[in-house]
Order: sequence, then structure tokens, then C-alpha cells
Amino acid sequence: MQRLVLGPLGLSNTVVPDTGPEVPGPHAHAYYRYEDAGRPRTVDVTRQNPSWISTGGDMISTTRDLHTFISALMGGKLLPAPLLAEMCKPHPETGYGLGVFVQDTGENGGTVITHNGGMAGHAALMYSTPDGSRTLTAALNYVDDAALSMAQAFQKATQRLVTEVFGGGRTGLVPAPRSSGPTGTPQGA
Repeated sequence: MQRLVLGPLGLSNTVVPDTGPEVPGPHAHAYYRYEDAGRPRTVDVTRQNPSWISTGGDMISTTRDLHTFISALMGGKLLPAPLLAEMCKPHPETGYGLGVFVQDTGENGGTVITHNGGMAGHAALMYSTPDGSRTLTAALNYVDDAALSMAQAFQKATQRLVTEVFGGGRTGLVPAPRSSGPTGTPQGA
């Protein structure tokens, strides 16, 4: 990974956490909400061993590095054209290609390639046009609970954001982030 992707693209703020609970700083915090004896409690769950979710927690990155990665991937800098085309060929029922989802952004919007991620209070969004010329990356921290009560609202907000950036109702382009810390926390903003 370092030799073929991280190094050549200069993704110096992307790390593999292994089984350690530490998150490189500066970083946003993640929270979990639960009830204890009928009283609501919120705890910081930033420090945790991400290996419990297998490959889902195998990398920690910044929004800038996510932008660089998806732009390079979709711009043809990481894979030969036939392999990239195969990767972006979605299964008709799931919309999933080989490692990415292919999503229709609606009327006048076209197609975006995406692979988002998240775990226990953290989430990352990564979207791109098929040619890599326009991207949307974001890092989020949130408070949720065992019932995932925020899931539906989160999905609606994400879809609205994608439609705004890539869809026909777009009011303007969103500039790339100026600079971000290890979990996407804007620096100097």
C-alpha cells in the first residue's frame, strides 16, 4: 500500500492504526449515547481498537488525502483504464462495483463514484465524478446510539449534500479543503 498508493500520491496523513487505540492528532472526537438506569449518558469513544470491524477501520485519513486518492483513482493515475472501468461497473441490484459504489445523482446530475466509511462516532464521505474532476470529501463526528436513531437523518442529509454538489440543483462548486488534520479537522480555518 505504501509503495504503490500512499507514497506516490504523497498521502502522508493516512495511517494504518493496526490494533492500537490511538488516533494521530489533532483529531475530532467520537461519541456514543446510551441510557444507564434511565439516565442518558454520552461517552467519548475516540480511543478504541479499530480491528473489531475488520477492514472497515484499517486506515485513518484526512479529507485532503481522501480527495487526493479519489481524484487520482478516478483520473486514471492508479489503475490502467480497463481495470478502472471494471472496478466502476456496478452490480445491477446493489450498485456496488469492485470496491466502490456507483450512484446516480438524479436529474441533470449524472453519476458519482463513492466509498464512504465510518465506525462508532466517526464517518468519512468520499465522492467523485467518474473522471475525478470534481470531488466531495468530508469527515464527521456524531453522537449515535444502539438503535442507530440518527441513521435515517444522516442518510437524508448526505443525499441532499451529494445532490447539491453533483446534481442539477447545484448552486456552485465547493472548494477543496485548505488543509486538514489527521481525521479531517480543518486547520487554519
